[in-house]
Amino acid sequence: MPTNRSYSKANKARAVLDVPYINIMNLTLAPGDEVPSHTTPVDVLLHVIAGEGSITIGPETARVATGDIVVSPAHIPHTLEANAGSDFSVLVMKIPNPKKGAS
Repeated sequence: MPTNRSYSKANKARAVLDVPYINIMNLTLAPGDEVPSHTTPVDVLLHVIAGEGSITIGPETARVATGDIVVSPAHIPHTLEANAGSDFSVLVMKIPNPKKGAS
């Protein structure tokens, strides 16, 4: 059984836009990497921009690929995992920006 590796925020996530009403990050996971289960205080829109992987929201897991969009509601645990074959890039959009608050 393959062992998943947790992602390192320092070298895998890049800020795209960080304003009061939205925070957008470009997250890239290497094959087999995962973002461990966590919650956010706001809704999160996940847009797959490259590769394939799985996104788990609460008890449900969906296989996703380039072009897919998934919404994770606030306060619901979610996890992202890259397939073994390629990098998995996702635009992660938090609405509103939980760090700045909506104006």
